[in-house]
Amino acid sequence: MSELIPINIAIADRTYRLKLRPEDEEVVRKTVKMINEKIVEFKTNFAGKDIQDYISMVLIWLATEQTQSAIQLIQLKDATEKITMLQNNIDKALAASSENV
Repeated sequence: MSELIPINIAIADRTYRLKLRPEDEEVVRKTVKMINEKIVEFKTNFAGKDIQDYISMVLIWLATEQTQSAIQLIQLKDATEKITMLQNNIDKALAASSENV
């Protein structure tokens, strides 16, 4: 089991100290960067009273993105299963036709 490493992250000018596995650090830092970029984007495009409004907008956006990704993953799995089934049917048909020759 790998040791946890401490890192500091900043979201909306507030710093948080986390402990995580070294292999997760890059993903966490990229996620934090994306969150901060979205906060700036929402500040630019939408009216809000304070930073909490923009953080809430980012949370809604992230939740929606995750839902869309899950739906796409399910659709991809379904398509893959159908392709595999078709491929098996074709293989069976080819095997049957070669036995009749």
